Amino acid sequence: VTITTRLLVSHLSGIRHYEKDITKVKEEKEKANRALKLTKSHQDKEQKAKEGKEIGNTDCVKQKKEHDSETKSRNSRPGRNDKEFEQEEYYLKEKFESVIESLKIFKNDPLFFKPGDQFLYSTYGFTLLSAVVERASGQKFTDYMLKMFRDLDMLSTVLDDNEAMIYNRARCYIYNKKGRLVNAPYVDNSYKWAGGGFLSSVGDLLKFGNALLYSYQAGQFKNRNGKLLPGYLKPGTVAMMWTPVPKTEVSWDRDGKYAMAWAVVEKNQQYGCCRQQRHYASHTGGAVGASSVLLILPEELDPEVLGAWPVAPPRGVIVTIICNMQSVSLNSTALKIAREFDREKRAQ
Repeated sequence: VTITTRLLVSHLSGIRHYEKDITKVKEEKEKANRALKLTKSHQDKEQKAKEGKEIGNTDCVKQKKEHDSETKSRNSRPGRNDKEFEQEEYYLKEKFESVIESLKIFKNDPLFFKPGDQFLYSTYGFTLLSAVVERASGQKFTDYMLKMFRDLDMLSTVLDDNEAMIYNRARCYIYNKKGRLVNAPYVDNSYKWAGGGFLSSVGDLLKFGNALLYSYQAGQFKNRNGKLLPGYLKPGTVAMMWTPVPKTEVSWDRDGKYAMAWAVVEKNQQYGCCRQQRHYASHTGGAVGASSVLLILPEELDPEVLGAWPVAPPRGVIVTIICNMQSVSLNSTALKIAREFDREKRAQ
């Protein structure tokens, strides 16, 4: 088979995640699909009820209960099932000297499906991607990334190295089996730098979001006398990163599809004065003792005012939340915050 970097970055490679048993993975997928079908069916019945058509109340209540039970675990953790943090590999304590060395964890395991056929979120897919970056750049992946963070002025973003003295490093927490708050266990994330091995701050993630949004919009503005600097990335590159990829899915947002390392919701409105779906890109993060989200809601730009100065990119709302608590669902909260700021801005 052939596995490309595009397949890796969109989680279509077939490389496993933390779960080694393909049967369990299929069962979880089937459960999620059933929950989604129940949700859509329930919404259709509610719509018919509004239109005055008769619906059996008993059936509606029964279906809602089935829907709630199916989706409770799926929605409790963004992009993860309830038992994911029970996987042993989340708690590895081994120190890996390079990303090439960490490939030994999964390199001899069979693929779960032919690359390109199905979507399966895989942290190890990004471990392999980091190895590609390391070989292509000719330098250690961690050195390459830290230089990029310096370029982006993200000076508080560092490796999650247990031995290093990191100023203002937060303690992480989890709930134990008795429901009590306890310190998160010790882990070494050197086996997955690309998929969850960096520490950052809200301020740095905002800079990261602004750099992407600027790059995305820079090509739409008229460059007056060279005053508008180019973005860190080409506009077409970010547009490609934020274009949904076929056969993908996003468990933490029913309206979204996976793109290239981002979950994306496309602009959509079928009827006037009805539900409007805005275009935005986001991604959640989950680790032992921590949860996070970065959401970018670009402003819908008016072509008539794009040349007017000082209206310049980045234009939109960026929301980031970092929580030193495991298994906190944050995407919907971030989206609500972004919409409130966007609504307030439009009202001005």
